[in-house]
Amino acid sequence: MGVGVEQRHLIARRAAKEIKPGMLVNLGIGIPTLVADYIPQEWDVMFHAENGILGTGPSPEKGKEDENLCNAGGFPITLAPGASYFDSTVAFGMIRRGYLDITILGALEVSEKGDLANWIVPGKRVPGMGGAIELAQKAKKVIVLMNHTNKAGEPKILRKCTLPLTAPECVDMIITERAVIEVVSGELHLREVLYPYTVEQVVESTEAPLKIMEGSHVPVFK
Repeated sequence: MGVGVEQRHLIARRAAKEIKPGMLVNLGIGIPTLVADYIPQEWDVMFHAENGILGTGPSPEKGKEDENLCNAGGFPITLAPGASYFDSTVAFGMIRRGYLDITILGALEVSEKGDLANWIVPGKRVPGMGGAIELAQKAKKVIVLMNHTNKAGEPKILRKCTLPLTAPECVDMIITERAVIEVVSGELHLREVLYPYTVEQVVESTEAPLKIMEGSHVPVFK
């Protein structure tokens, strides 16, 4: 099932807590683009876009978009002080050399081992894989933001992905509208639940087994 605007922003706000001052971060399309709105400008976080920008800022106010300024997904952006432009070869060179501290991506499925499937549904037309393969393999930390279930209410966090993989065993953390889950040595550890969901609801809507520290209280993020 899809999530509403408030839940999308809740996911983005939680993801922003993983970013520290001075980091170099790449944001994928969809919910990840909202993360920039929750990072203080004085933190000097530099957001990277594969189409050749380092230093993208928050989303522009409605009516103040610059038609010549967009991210890799084609959505309007702003620029932070000190931003720079370059071609895509330089942008991908930064990714492949491992300079990105974090990449925050959307996903169609994630497996218990951290396998990522986020680029194609067989039989549907897509514009291409984009930079997902490089980002998933080369960033120091890979965080996935997505709906916990699909439109049919079926789990998207699985024992094994059913869709073609973008990259194997690459995801470090999953944040959905229901939970924060960390991938540790091929196992999924439930770290937090997102309000108003409960631990029981998270477990029921997750196909892959979740590790919960015995006797511990799972924090609620709201």
